[in-house]
Amino acid sequence: MIFKKIKPGQQVATLLALWLGFGSFAAQASLSADQQQLIKKGEYIATAGDCVACHSVAGGQPFAGGLGLATPLGTIYSSNITPSRSHGIGNYSFEQFARAVRGGVRADGAYLYPAMPYTSYAKISDEDMQALYAYFMQGVAPVDSAAAKTALPFPFNVRLSMAGWDLLFLDNQRFVADADKSQQINRGAYLAEALEHCSTCHTPRNALMAEQGSQALAGSSLGTWYAPNITSDAVAGIGSWSDSEIVDYLKSGHAAGKAQAAGPMAEAIDHSLNHLSDSDLQAIAAWLKQTAPQSSPGQAQSADRWGQPAAYLAQLRGVARPAQADSMTGWQVYDGYCASCHQPSGQGSPDGGLPSLLHNTALGHENADNLIMAILNGVQRGPEVKDVAMPAFGHLLSDHQVTVLSNQLLQQFGNPQVQVSEQRVKELRAGGKTSPLLTIAQYATAIGAAVVIVLIAFFFSRRKRQQ
Repeated sequence: MIFKKIKPGQQVATLLALWLGFGSFAAQASLSADQQQLIKKGEYIATAGDCVACHSVAGGQPFAGGLGLATPLGTIYSSNITPSRSHGIGNYSFEQFARAVRGGVRADGAYLYPAMPYTSYAKISDEDMQALYAYFMQGVAPVDSAAAKTALPFPFNVRLSMAGWDLLFLDNQRFVADADKSQQINRGAYLAEALEHCSTCHTPRNALMAEQGSQALAGSSLGTWYAPNITSDAVAGIGSWSDSEIVDYLKSGHAAGKAQAAGPMAEAIDHSLNHLSDSDLQAIAAWLKQTAPQSSPGQAQSADRWGQPAAYLAQLRGVARPAQADSMTGWQVYDGYCASCHQPSGQGSPDGGLPSLLHNTALGHENADNLIMAILNGVQRGPEVKDVAMPAFGHLLSDHQVTVLSNQLLQQFGNPQVQVSEQRVKELRAGGKTSPLLTIAQYATAIGAAVVIVLIAFFFSRRKRQQ
């Protein structure tokens, strides 16, 4: 008997668990084959949309929310999107679900912040939205716990203000295939523009934090990490990459002799892109290769074309390291912290497992933030990619050491026209610059309040004189 090894006080709980488990199994078994297929399709769409990355915390339950998303205006916490009726979206109708995902408005009428990429999800088709709804309502386990609440400073905590932002910047239109493009390119466009929401990171934003369509995919700062130009431009973008190199990168986060994924892009690959079919990855690659090129006057050559092997060891032989760490040269810092993996020459391991710093896009762009962030925070990949990891050195190296190291690497292996400042290292270590929009809004609010007070005072003084 199953209860023989269970204490009497645990028997009821065990029986209840078995009953609930049987009930769940029976519920799944009662679904028609078409409904099961719809749920499976919805799971694929949710994976392509990378929903789990933002709506889950490390070690927590999938889709239970609570992940803090750092933005220039403050931390925005993701919501619980499990089918919990008490803390999630279990009470949402399909119409309410679709309005939240594609229109940025919750079932209670509150507006979402565009940290949720509903401006891209607006393009999701009705058919795919039905599948997505079926998955979240029937294929995801409910989690009855509240996620942390977002508390942005005034006036951004007034969610109704997003109604005006949406009026200006939300194009609530579904994806329309281009009749002049191939089926493969149209599939790639749908995946990249709607589900994968590539523009959310790779398109620069204006002062009101909206995407600048005229510079689509031209590269943008994410506050700390930098999402580079991924247009078809052969110098500033990835136009010189082959289709197979793009597919390899999207699938594994590694393009031999060109790039390794880190930061948010590594997360997107581990949670989403790595799980797409080969045909869908090829479709995205085909779409990227025909996007409108966006050039950059300051980019002299492709980011993967820079660098020469280093030969610094002779100049370090017999030279004592300075007593003060901040007095170390760039090569001394490199030799002490980097050369054991990347090799003294900077060429990495022959099999590419330890990447070469030559012809490495992390050092070849106009923006060196990714180089600095890799040094400070390291490179971590998902648990299924156990052989890819770079330790963080932020706790070992000062801002000055990171600066001299970065500039030495850029001079030898990367774009020598780029210079890293100690101030920028300090900013990135602290999480990036504060948005000027926050200061402007606070001043505008103060001025507005003062105007209201003056008007009220004028009204009452005039009324008093009339009495």
